[in-house]
Amino acid sequence: MTDITIAHNNTEISGYLSEPEDEPKAGLIVIQEWWGLTEDIKEIADRYAAEGYLAFAPDLYHGEIATEPDEARKLAMSMERDLAAQEIDGAIAWLRDEHGVSKAGCVGYCMGGGLTLAAAIRPGSGVDAVHVYYGGGMPSAEQIATITVPVLGSYGSEDGGIPVEQVDMLRATLEANDIPNDITVYQGAQHSFFNDTRPAYHEQAAMDSWVKSVNWFENYLS
Repeated sequence: MTDITIAHNNTEISGYLSEPEDEPKAGLIVIQEWWGLTEDIKEIADRYAAEGYLAFAPDLYHGEIATEPDEARKLAMSMERDLAAQEIDGAIAWLRDEHGVSKAGCVGYCMGGGLTLAAAIRPGSGVDAVHVYYGGGMPSAEQIATITVPVLGSYGSEDGGIPVEQVDMLRATLEANDIPNDITVYQGAQHSFFNDTRPAYHEQAAMDSWVKSVNWFENYLS
């Protein structure tokens, strides 16, 4: 459980690494919300480490953390998406090459949810299974149709930024292409319902999605 900077393929990636007590079942990348690499995200990495995963949360803002929505929006908009993708892919490769994990998953929240789904779409990312938490900026059906790895998705019915129709499209496209998936829309839950430091926290949705996540990665990464 430490803040570290790793180097892989001539790319330096800062972040937070949480290690399990025993030999890891697999590797797991935990991707931040638009606030940055907060203590909440680090605690989530610790929770996955307690489940047996070698969990790494990359710091995609390189040391900056937002406390207000306007600040977070500016950081998210200024983030270089190509660089973020390079850092995520590099972290996955680092888990494999340096720690010998045979499989690696990815879970992300809010902005990180979108980046997680993008990793599932991106050829060569190296990801084996994903869990997308209310990832905005839904890709097109054509892009989603290229996914070949299992997708778990957790969304809120009261999330004004992600219409239920988009979530339904995600589910239908994955099913049409025979990709293992479990896409849930939690009734009464808002955006960021998993974050217990925010007013939108929804205990029932958070607890249920956590159990699903643990089972999902156990099934597809172990």
